[in-house]
Amino acid sequence: MIEIRFHGRGGQGAVTSAQLVAFSAIRAGRCAQAFPAFGPERRGAPVLAFARVADTQIRNRSVVYEPDVVLVLDPSLLRILKVTQGLKEGGLVVINTTQAPERVREEHGIRSRLAVVDALAIAMRTLRRPIMNTTLLGALNRAAGIVDNKFFFESMNEEFGRLGVRNIQAFETAFDTTQILEAA
Repeated sequence: MIEIRFHGRGGQGAVTSAQLVAFSAIRAGRCAQAFPAFGPERRGAPVLAFARVADTQIRNRSVVYEPDVVLVLDPSLLRILKVTQGLKEGGLVVINTTQAPERVREEHGIRSRLAVVDALAIAMRTLRRPIMNTTLLGALNRAAGIVDNKFFFESMNEEFGRLGVRNIQAFETAFDTTQILEAA
């Protein structure tokens, strides 16, 4: 089983990201679940979402306390939260940032495997909006190989209709440009 924790801010698409991971895994014939963890937060407030993907039925319905992967949509959260808390040994951190992975490691002390992509720039070019969720899913799938990309594309087309094409472009661009730094 792979467990993923998404850190974002309200309105950035963390919950939709988790759902797209689950929908895509189910399309690929795997078992999956996705759920948010937030109360009456407002747009811009920190939010968490979670996804689990497995080859067998998932019985655990609790919050993901020890993720295999942490995905960070908003890099400002690195300064106010310990996003790597509970990250399993050998885990992966995927971050939307303009910084090189070596700089992120040095500045934030992230010792695990690290994948970075400038998801905001990609989203602004392709989606024309600062919504980085599908872009970061490209980085996630490049670094973690959750399922074949085609299952993400099918899920995005279903979820976003005519905007699916742009989201797929953002995903593919991130998939191709993500920088990965192995664990220190």
